[in-house]
Amino acid sequence: MGKRHEKLGIKQTIQKVWMDKTVQMLLAGFSEKEIRAELDAYLSTQKQSGGIGERGKKTYGMAVALLAAWFAPEEELISFRDDALGLARTLRPEDWVPLHWALISASYPFWFHVARQTGRLLNLQDQINQAQIFGRLKEQYGDRESVSRNARYTVRSFIAWGALKDSEAKGCYERAAPVSIADANLAILLFESALLATPEATGALGLLQNNPAFFPFQLPVMTGDFVSQHSERIDVVRYGLDDELLKLNAITVG
Repeated sequence: MGKRHEKLGIKQTIQKVWMDKTVQMLLAGFSEKEIRAELDAYLSTQKQSGGIGERGKKTYGMAVALLAAWFAPEEELISFRDDALGLARTLRPEDWVPLHWALISASYPFWFHVARQTGRLLNLQDQINQAQIFGRLKEQYGDRESVSRNARYTVRSFIAWGALKDSEAKGCYERAAPVSIADANLAILLFESALLATPEATGALGLLQNNPAFFPFQLPVMTGDFVSQHSERIDVVRYGLDDELLKLNAITVG
């Protein structure tokens, strides 16, 4: 699991409609080769700002690599992706943001960590800026230009997906209205994405339910028993009187 946690990988702003198109092709039964060909043709006309315009292979190829979280996941993420795809069949495309969030968090944990720092700041103040987010990330990833650049693209993706919004003050952001998630299986998928984004592959249930990385969502309260009964890949370990620890089981991490 090391390589996933070390890479940055968010090399441009990703539009939700690109993610939606990828899922729709998967649901229609397209092969990986067919999806890549379709995305090559489509993204060559799509600017990362959301507009229409010609782009070179080098730039849109970076987007294809990120969209591959859906159509060509790493082997250890295939069953996780398959569950997400099953949930996509039951939801409208406009409700797919939590699925995209889970897939890209698991595939590119850098996304998850940018979201966590963003959520932490939003819990402290109504408006935040890039410098505050970048400052916290540098403590974890080091003071590299690539960290700031990848984080900038990640934050712009949050805005493109409606998870965050620009404030009237230039360079500042505000929390968008959170999406309430009633489907327990969708919430469990988000919990699992957090475990996959964490090298230890463990997390206290209470902390997962309130994880700032899920700042765009309102998650339901559930017990560890319920989670383990509804997921083949998550085990529950009890410690103390009422505390429950979720961890990926050996099948998932091995």
